[in-house]
Amino acid sequence: MSLRNRLSQATKEQPAQQPAQPAASQPAASPAPSPALRAEAPRAESARPRPAGLAEEDYRRLRKWLMSKVSSGLDGEIMRSAATVQMLRDRFNTVYGQANVNLPSDTVEVLFGEVVDELVGYGPIEKLLNDPTVSEVMVNGPKQVYIERKGKLVASEVMFDDDEHVMRVIERIVRPLGRRVDRKIPMVDARLPDGSRVNIIIPPAALDGPTITIRKFATKKLTVDDLISFGSMTPQIADFLKACVVSRLNIVVSGGTGSGKTTLLNVLSGFIPEDERVITLEDSAELQLGQPHIVRLEARPPDPDGTGGVSIRDLVKNSLRMRPERIVVGEIRGGESIDMLQAMNTGHDGSLTTLHANNPREAVSRIETMALMGGVEIPLKVIREQIAKAVDLIVQQARLEDGSRKITYITEISGMEGENVVMQDIFKYDETLGAGGKPMGMKPTGLRPFFTPRLESHGFKLPPEIFGGGYGAALDSVRGGRR
Repeated sequence: MSLRNRLSQATKEQPAQQPAQPAASQPAASPAPSPALRAEAPRAESARPRPAGLAEEDYRRLRKWLMSKVSSGLDGEIMRSAATVQMLRDRFNTVYGQANVNLPSDTVEVLFGEVVDELVGYGPIEKLLNDPTVSEVMVNGPKQVYIERKGKLVASEVMFDDDEHVMRVIERIVRPLGRRVDRKIPMVDARLPDGSRVNIIIPPAALDGPTITIRKFATKKLTVDDLISFGSMTPQIADFLKACVVSRLNIVVSGGTGSGKTTLLNVLSGFIPEDERVITLEDSAELQLGQPHIVRLEARPPDPDGTGGVSIRDLVKNSLRMRPERIVVGEIRGGESIDMLQAMNTGHDGSLTTLHANNPREAVSRIETMALMGGVEIPLKVIREQIAKAVDLIVQQARLEDGSRKITYITEISGMEGENVVMQDIFKYDETLGAGGKPMGMKPTGLRPFFTPRLESHGFKLPPEIFGGGYGAALDSVRGGRR
C-alpha cells in the first residue's frame, strides 16, 4: 500500500485527538530517529532537500498528519524553548514510528524542523527570519515568498500550502499582541517579539491572498564605523554629522522605503551626549540608543471600537511636558510635523526625525504638505518660515541600484528668500565613474555651512578640506555680504 493510501486510511480510521496506531496490515514500525539527533529544532536552508522516492504531495500530507498528531492534546499557546523542543521531539519520534515510513535521516530531521516551526514558530518563513543574511521577508500569497538579501529582492523557494496556512501564521503573529485581522479589519501593523516590523493585509483588500511584509530587526546595533565600512558614508562625513548632532542642530533624515533612514537615525542618535535626557517617539519601537537617560514612547492604533488610540502627534505634544533635552521622532507622516516644527522653534534644539522623500527639496515640500494636514489654518508662507527657522540640515539616504545604501545629499536650510526656502548642498553624491569603474561617491560642494560658527562654539573646528579646501573659503568671502 502506498504512503498516500496509508495516510488516507489512518486519517479515516483514527480520531484526530487519539494517539495514532499503526495499521494492522502494515509491517512493524520503523525505528524512531536516532537519539543522536539534536534536541533543538534545525534551521533548514531556504530550499528543503527533496525526499528521495517521495512525491511532493505525499510529503506535504505526511507533514500535515504528523503535525496534527504531535500537537494533539496540547492546550493553549506553547512557546519555543529547549524543554518545549525536546518534548516535541519525543512526541515526533513516537508518532513518526507509527507512520510506517522509512525516510533518510536528513529528511526526517528537516521534517521535524518544519513541524516545530509550525507549532512554535512562524511556519515556512521561520527559517528566513532566522537567516542573518535576510533583511526583509515578503509573503505575496501562499505560493510566492520574496526576500531581501544584501539590498536585492530575490524569490525564495519557500511556499505555504494555501491561504489558510498563511492565515494560521498571521494569527500566531497578531494574537499575542491582542490584535485581530479579519474581513472587517483587513489591515494591521504589528511587531514580532524581537522587534521586527510587520504589516499584514488580507482579502478582500489583498486580491492575491494574505500578504505579510516583515522588516527584520537588526540583532546587532550598527555603529558609525559599520556604516563607514559599508561605504554608506566617509569618515569626514561622520565627523561632520557628529559635530552637527553634538552642536544641537535640528536634523531631518530623508529617504525612500528601505533606504536605511531608521538605521542612520539610530547612528546619529548615538552621538547625543550621555548627560542629556532623550525622549524617542515611534510607531514601532526600533531605535537602539545606548544613552542611560532614555524615555521610549510608542504609538498604538485604536481598538476596534475606535477608542484607545495614541498617535505620534499625541506623543509629540505629551513629550513637551516631559522636560526633554532631545526629541527623536522615528518618522513623521502627518499633522505631527507642525507640532515638531513648533517644538524645534521653542527651545528643543537638537531634535531628530525621518520622513519619506526622494531628495532634500521634496523633503521640504513633504513637511509643508504634512503641516497642512494638521487641521490648523496656517498660510503656506508661515509654514515655510517655520521650516526655515526650525530645520538646520537634511540628510538624504538612498538605496542605489546595486542594493547598497548610501548618503547622497547633506543639505543646509539657510533661510528664506521671498516666499521660498533657501537650501544649499554641503555634500553631494557624485555618480561619475572613476578609477576602477566605481562612482566617485560623496564629494564636498565647496560651500561651508552658515552654521559653522555654531559648530565652533561647541568646540568643533573642522578642517577646510572637509568642505573642499580653499575653494570653499573663496566662496565664503563672496557669500559674506548675503549673511
